[in-house]
Amino acid sequence: MNLIDELILTLLNDESGYFHQVPGWNLNCAVAGAAIAELSILSRIDTDMESLFLVDPTATGDAILDSILKEIEEEPVQRDTQFWIERLTPRAESIIDSTLERLEKRGILNHHEGGFWTLSLATWQTQSYTSADGDAHEFVKTRISKVIFDNEIPDPRDIMIICLVNTCDVFRFIFPMDEPAQDRVDVVCRMDVIGRAIAEAVSQSISGPSLQHSLKTRPIPTVPIRDMLLNPHIRSGNVSAMIADLALKHGPVFEIRPPFAKTSMIFIAGIEANEWVHRSGRNFLRTKDYLDDFVKVYGAARVLPSLDGADHFRLRKTYGSIYQRTSLENRMDELYRYARSYMEGWKVGDVLPALTTFCQLMNAQFSLLTIGIDTQDCIDELLQFKARALTVHVMRALPEFMMHTPGMKRRKKHIADLVKRVQAVHTPAQRVGCPRDLADDLLGLHNSDPQFLPETDLPFAFVSPLLASFYLGSAMSFAVYAMVSHPDLYERIQAEADAFFADGEPGRAELDASRMDVTHRFMMECMRMYPIVPMHLRNVMNACSVEGYELPVGGRIFVAQTATHYMEEFFPDPFTFDIDRYLPERQEHIGRGYAPYGLGTHTCLGSRWMELQLGVTLMLMAHYFRFELTPKDYKLRINPIPSHAPSKKLKFVVAEKRRALPS
Repeated sequence: MNLIDELILTLLNDESGYFHQVPGWNLNCAVAGAAIAELSILSRIDTDMESLFLVDPTATGDAILDSILKEIEEEPVQRDTQFWIERLTPRAESIIDSTLERLEKRGILNHHEGGFWTLSLATWQTQSYTSADGDAHEFVKTRISKVIFDNEIPDPRDIMIICLVNTCDVFRFIFPMDEPAQDRVDVVCRMDVIGRAIAEAVSQSISGPSLQHSLKTRPIPTVPIRDMLLNPHIRSGNVSAMIADLALKHGPVFEIRPPFAKTSMIFIAGIEANEWVHRSGRNFLRTKDYLDDFVKVYGAARVLPSLDGADHFRLRKTYGSIYQRTSLENRMDELYRYARSYMEGWKVGDVLPALTTFCQLMNAQFSLLTIGIDTQDCIDELLQFKARALTVHVMRALPEFMMHTPGMKRRKKHIADLVKRVQAVHTPAQRVGCPRDLADDLLGLHNSDPQFLPETDLPFAFVSPLLASFYLGSAMSFAVYAMVSHPDLYERIQAEADAFFADGEPGRAELDASRMDVTHRFMMECMRMYPIVPMHLRNVMNACSVEGYELPVGGRIFVAQTATHYMEEFFPDPFTFDIDRYLPERQEHIGRGYAPYGLGTHTCLGSRWMELQLGVTLMLMAHYFRFELTPKDYKLRINPIPSHAPSKKLKFVVAEKRRALPS
């Protein structure tokens, strides 16, 4: 590994899944310094306290290093080290991305949804890695710890790494540093002239405040209320399309000042905003503030959606072990059985209210797969309670006393009953021979660390997977609407479904992507045109700017990540339903322009599970039934509050039962 690889691995915090507390500019300077240091060790350049000069222009074979070497060679004037570090700093993010990708391919790092990274199990267990020539090498943190605490003699690479990490001021977060240990670090940093020169240049760049913050920020434009009210998409409820129009007219950051509201609404939208949120949002934005009152309704203090940092990543890993696609693949027989059991009551001529029907269908599968109990008897009550809580405490569209009506009090009792039911079926004897589910993992975490996951947080933890059935039900409603509205695609999905189930219900080994290609691309296009969560709320916790607009510290912003779904430059003819966008020759979904599952650390944890469940369930329905809209000329309208869902007027009629459901 080169010095960039080792610097990244040293700064990686395995508990939080990201880098130790190094501000973006400081980290970029350190990465640039590591690249310069690697070229020095390879004898391509030399540095001192005064200048940096070329020694050997021969390529190293590393694309990143060679591009830097060429740039140094072509520079007509000899510059100092600080100049080159600041010159290379804008490229640091792409260097970091390439480094992380390379370390993942080598099996040293694991990548997790949401932009998290951890050491692979093999690396973590052995604290070593295998080089390209097959030799085993000690892992960088192990070497550094021996230099600092055992006074081992460092080699030049160790000195460079220690100099750079010390400049970033994060040793105290990596090791238990006392005064003798810090003295040893100071001694090591003075051992090498080149290392001192590079570390000094990085330190000077870091301390330059004019480079850390833009002095020229533009005022955030205010959108006239009439622009919003006259937008053609406000009548249909298509928030993504409306925000796309406003962003194209007013810029990537704008505010709306609703009449009689105490505060304005600040929106960020567009590809640059999406990239910024995905990469840097964890450092500047926080989810906790706007969800505090909502989670308190459930008696909870800390839940996955409202956590950030290391605690969020720790709890996310608990959920992630269950919400992997492979977890669902291993239980396909159950998914088919639960879906068939619900659908066997459908008869030709039945009128199905879309949202209610498909929320119940999704819940019939999801509740048994995640918490081990059938919750069809209370799911409607739980969803109504959640919708009211979001409307009161997040959207602020209703007064708080609306949470204390007799109906809300009755619905809240279902939550307490649910916890008792889950605990009753998750005793050791009850779980013998059962596949591990989310409730098993949550109860295990509670028992091992009741301070981190106390009893007061368990009700929301058990209810949350059931609340997901609302989002899944909304997505399925939109999908069936799109299917019956496009007869040609309906026929292709039916044909694919008939072939898929021709020899029975496929298990994990038969879930070949090519057998679900049309349905998969169809669902991707549904998630583009009808994203369930079109935007997210965040509070600004640190000073930052997006595209030259400074976001107010403490202010609340709306991250409209799906506005790009309706921007022509990313999705040509965006209002046309076109599943060929996702063919290999087009791949319009590549990049942050396609963001139906969110961005950054709060990217939907179960997106791949969701894709499989929705796709297979849609194929089941297409295989056994044919639906029609009722009335046939119905035009879709979206209810945008508290999330995108079809209007309750969307209904389907069972026009044909194509074959009998197996018993």
